[in-house]
Amino acid sequence: MKEKLVLVGNGMAGVRTLEELLKLDPERYEITVFGAEPYPNYNRIMLSPVLAGEKTVDDIILNDRDWYESNGITLHTGDPVVRIDRAARKVITESGLEAGYDRLLLATGSNPFIIPVPGHDKEGVIGFRDIADVNTMLEASKRYQKAVVIGGGLLGLEAANGLMKNGMDVTVVHLMDILMERQLDRPAAELLKQSLEERGMKFLMETQTAEVLGDDRVSGLKFADGSEIEADLVVMAVGIRPNIELAQTAGIHCERGIVVNDTMQTYDPRIYAVGECVQHRGLTYGLVAPLFEQAKVAANHLAQLGFARYEGSVTSTKLKVTGIDLFSAGEFNEQEGDETLVLQDPAAGVYKKLVVRDNRIKGAVLYGDTMDGTWYFQLLRDGTDISAFRSTILFGQHDLGDAGHGDETRVAALSDDAEICGCNGVCKGEIIDAIVTKGLFTLDDVKAHTKAASSCGSCTGLVEAILASTVGDGYDATPSKKPLCGCTEYSHDEVIAGIKEHQLKTMDAVRSFFEWKNPDGCAACRPALNYYLLAYWPGEYHDDPQSRFINERAHGNIQKDGTYSVVPRMFGGLCTPAELRAIADVAEKYNVPEMKVTGGQRIDLFGIKKEDLPAVWKDLSEAGFVSGHAYGKALRTVKTCAGKNWCRFGTQDSTGLGVKLEELTWGSWMPHKFKLAVSGCPRNCAEATIKDFGVVCVDSGYELHVGGNGGIKVRVTDLLCKVETEEEVLEYCGAFIQKYREEAHYLERTAPWVERVGLDYIKQAIVEDEAQRKALYERFKYSQQFAQIDPWKQRAEGEEANEFQPIKITAA
Repeated sequence: MKEKLVLVGNGMAGVRTLEELLKLDPERYEITVFGAEPYPNYNRIMLSPVLAGEKTVDDIILNDRDWYESNGITLHTGDPVVRIDRAARKVITESGLEAGYDRLLLATGSNPFIIPVPGHDKEGVIGFRDIADVNTMLEASKRYQKAVVIGGGLLGLEAANGLMKNGMDVTVVHLMDILMERQLDRPAAELLKQSLEERGMKFLMETQTAEVLGDDRVSGLKFADGSEIEADLVVMAVGIRPNIELAQTAGIHCERGIVVNDTMQTYDPRIYAVGECVQHRGLTYGLVAPLFEQAKVAANHLAQLGFARYEGSVTSTKLKVTGIDLFSAGEFNEQEGDETLVLQDPAAGVYKKLVVRDNRIKGAVLYGDTMDGTWYFQLLRDGTDISAFRSTILFGQHDLGDAGHGDETRVAALSDDAEICGCNGVCKGEIIDAIVTKGLFTLDDVKAHTKAASSCGSCTGLVEAILASTVGDGYDATPSKKPLCGCTEYSHDEVIAGIKEHQLKTMDAVRSFFEWKNPDGCAACRPALNYYLLAYWPGEYHDDPQSRFINERAHGNIQKDGTYSVVPRMFGGLCTPAELRAIADVAEKYNVPEMKVTGGQRIDLFGIKKEDLPAVWKDLSEAGFVSGHAYGKALRTVKTCAGKNWCRFGTQDSTGLGVKLEELTWGSWMPHKFKLAVSGCPRNCAEATIKDFGVVCVDSGYELHVGGNGGIKVRVTDLLCKVETEEEVLEYCGAFIQKYREEAHYLERTAPWVERVGLDYIKQAIVEDEAQRKALYERFKYSQQFAQIDPWKQRAEGEEANEFQPIKITAA
């Protein structure tokens, strides 16, 4: 017989406890849940986006009714528990329903504090705590115009923002002289206030409400100084109070909250409590992260493991207020003896302050740029001595050998126990472990498996950066059986094999054969299928531009201001005076604001408008240039050194060989970007040993290296073999590329592909099996007949012209 567990309160803390319990001992209890609201467990943090019209109620449901059913949990919604009979060990609901328990978990949450001024009970005066409050505000916004929000904290500002987005004239009334005084210091609060005022939000600071005016419905507010303001709706967002009434009437010891010990047990050993209703060591908590820590401890003891302890939480606050990123932690208002380190750039909307004592961080406030908040919080929590990097600490974890992956670099430097998602208490190590062991590849996957970034969303950038640094340029630890996308149950390998074996030559044929759930595919599978069909049927399949990313459709790299960069191909890094003049002429003719020599030995032209691209390409094409494919999952560059023609250390003509390799491989579409290099001697000036395919020239011939890459996760190549002639280099290179093109997963770099299939497997196909090598090389050369058609020249001549025509808006 299973024991009976009853949960009173169907909110985030209580249901999180059940989730943790089901992980530990899913068969121990027969579970019954009672909730006062008519909904399954939802994300209360996301009420603000619902109010603002950015999400629906369905979007914020964390555990739908199917989840309860699939886990054998009986759910009663809209029927709150009104009495606990501790002697009989049962609960009684408002409707008279009774349920017995062996263990009882109280997660009754909190109630909004309504200021007890005259008129506080009039119609139109509400809190901001649940879906019913949101619905009341939305209805009011349709009928009324003027709203007043009392409280300039997070909830108050989010309520004000949501009401403004629904067309109401909103004034925020705040008792203090700065906004969000619990999370921000004065400079950050002033920046926030200024930004919100620019968006149309009004403020009455240092203003105390004395009375709610009106007859049956509110018509305005009167303040302590005698002034008044009109209001059709008043939202009180001035704090919360633990909801302890049920526990008190049952005789459970309460003070400000339900008093619990370090095991989350109340004074009744059969009754546990978690969440905002709890008082632990004299403290109550309103942030989600501590509540989820409590949930883990309670689940540990409900599962009778008995070793976990909750010893309180050191909290940080990472928020997004009306689109503005904020972070605070610790004691951020300095005291006597403290030092402050400040970086402020008002024009950029960035403010950072660290409060330091004895070279240890006591507190931090960040406004605008919060990416390093997690790092600062870890330094604070660990009591790290910052003297060694104090002079640069405000610039973040910046000096880490970054290769252009800013956010990924900063996150990669964090330790595994660094907390990433404060709402759900998820650390970096948990996210990485889930990515690697469960084969996660997208943000949605990470959300589903770890709940990171699934609450307030303010850590989304951090989670995406962890994905980028873990998966990286294709560091896809995805199991082979992971479905290609949500449209199918089949893996990349199974789809590739089907395309080859059953000669599927169109996307419709693939989707029909594999019984795709979505007949049109999705954003994940369309680019992958488009690539696989191109790789296997180069002479028969016609590329679908609409199944490519914007950079590949526009044949240029889109920049953050919406303009494009253009990189002409320079074979082996060589160019002539005439070619340089042609590039200069294009730059002057089209007012190119910036030109840069790239690490791939080419020239990048930045700031070109999309509508000017065909004309730019026409001029470059007439000068003899072809696309450098710097934007594509394709052959990018062949980097070379001076070689024996000029360098006294050179052993072979590395530049000449590099040109031949690039002439062979340019235009080839790949699963991911692909880079080559040829170094003229073992000094390796062209960095051939961190390229997808690298050649190191030696006196007796050429060493061939595969599977390397630079960037944030540098991987040195594996030695494939050594050959004696340039012709062999070309053949082995073409064969290796074709093997990669035919068998790697879309968006998988050569480095993880080599690690996944094994170097021995590649050697058997390329080095030991001459017939297979030559067949691969022939297939590659055949595919190049269709690939080496310059897309720039085609579009300069009018192909896909609609892609580059700006939308014209005319007045009606």
